[in-house]
Amino acid sequence: MTVLHVPKPPALPLVLASTSPFRKSVLGRLHIPFETYAPPVDETPLPNEPPATLVSRLAELKAHSAIKAYPQALIIGSDQVAVCGDTVLGKPGTHEQAIKQLTITRGKQVDFLTGLCLLNTDTNQAQTDVVRFSVKFRQLTLSQIENYLAMDKPYNCSGSFKSEGLGIALLDRMVGSDPTAIIGLPLIRLVRMLEAQGVSIL
Repeated sequence: MTVLHVPKPPALPLVLASTSPFRKSVLGRLHIPFETYAPPVDETPLPNEPPATLVSRLAELKAHSAIKAYPQALIIGSDQVAVCGDTVLGKPGTHEQAIKQLTITRGKQVDFLTGLCLLNTDTNQAQTDVVRFSVKFRQLTLSQIENYLAMDKPYNCSGSFKSEGLGIALLDRMVGSDPTAIIGLPLIRLVRMLEAQGVSIL
């Protein structure tokens, strides 16, 4: 008889400081209980702030914003931007902006930078990292871009596409060590961070 291993809940509550349904779905793959918290963080970049610095800073701010609500917990903060050459691509927000972003990126490589922070609010110990994942977009026609946006509506996604949805059809190839990073929560790195806090996933 095979006995399946069920991960034990962490000694401290696990909290995802994000309202993203995509990050929530990805974290659920670890099969450990967690709560969500909406971080009241201004995501406006600082003047001349490099993308990697931006996502690292915002990931830490999001995690620290939950300290009062969860004084004894493990808080996950994460933030992501897409970069095409010298252009930073955030969440488009509108159909017109999404068309502009996907027009810029067709036939080009886009680097997704994801800042990740795991904060132990009991000890005030924080682990922070930036994980890079790159994709190469196909040479898309305007009609293909319009059709994609009509079906996937990725207006709240960095770079205007959902890799976990139909957005995979926009790509020529993907390059990186952790495919969950492109969704906004790099699980490979997060698992190592959790293990450093005594949380056993397996």
